[in-house]
Amino acid sequence: MRTIPAPLAAHLASGVTTLCHCWRLTRRDGAVMGFTDHDRRLTFAGTDFLAASGFAASEREEEAGLSAATSEVAGGFSSEAIREADLAAGLYDGARVELFLVNWTAPSQNLLLKVEDVGEVTRAGGEFRAELRALAHRLSQPQGRVYARRCDATLGDARCGVSVAGGTFRATGMVTAVTDESRLRVNGLSGFAAGFFRHGRLTFTDGVLAGTIAEIDGQDGAALRLWLPLAALPAVGDGVMVTAGCDGSFATCRAKFANSANFRGFPHMPGADFAYSYADGETVHDGGVLFE
Repeated sequence: MRTIPAPLAAHLASGVTTLCHCWRLTRRDGAVMGFTDHDRRLTFAGTDFLAASGFAASEREEEAGLSAATSEVAGGFSSEAIREADLAAGLYDGARVELFLVNWTAPSQNLLLKVEDVGEVTRAGGEFRAELRALAHRLSQPQGRVYARRCDATLGDARCGVSVAGGTFRATGMVTAVTDESRLRVNGLSGFAAGFFRHGRLTFTDGVLAGTIAEIDGQDGAALRLWLPLAALPAVGDGVMVTAGCDGSFATCRAKFANSANFRGFPHMPGADFAYSYADGETVHDGGVLFE
């Protein structure tokens, strides 16, 4: 049961209240930001809650049990609060949000109402809308490994074991031409096999997109096509780092990275074609390995 602090309880019982909401947002990188729907800045619990952020929340009905209720918070971009480039870079994905009820005439009178996670975020017309998910939503997330033919490790992580720090699987260069938000050309990729960086990552090391990581959908020489459009157009001359791609198949793991011993998939798993097949007297199903 939630206990309301005595000073705030007395204020609520007075019949005339001066209340507002405050949000404290903690990103996964540890950065902490505060926002309020009041018209001036408030400070409590060691956090400054900005009033110029334009934050506003939707209504939500609470339900008993473990249902994962959701709500929405909206706001405008500002240099002091949330920047569009940071939102596009995914810095707020999975952030923790604490919602407080506050007496704005005495901010020390506050009550933590709920703790939520940032879910889906949309951007349009100079503003953003973020879905706030109750912590119960974590109970519906898949746990453990996925049983599939392809590897479920990320190239370069501890489970994969391949080092991408050197020049064998990584190249540095700069942007030489920009077609649109999804297509650009970079130098520094010569000496690598055709399509070597397909399914890889493109990291901008300076410029307006510094720190942004984009997934590479396709490669044709120096031309790269990205999975998703960039939040802004890079400039010619911006530095980039390109990391080799892996499609998660056993063949790629063995031939491209010589890392078959660490393959984290199940290449011998029968596929849908086998599940729908039938005995024809010709196909051999003797339990032998599919890959060597």
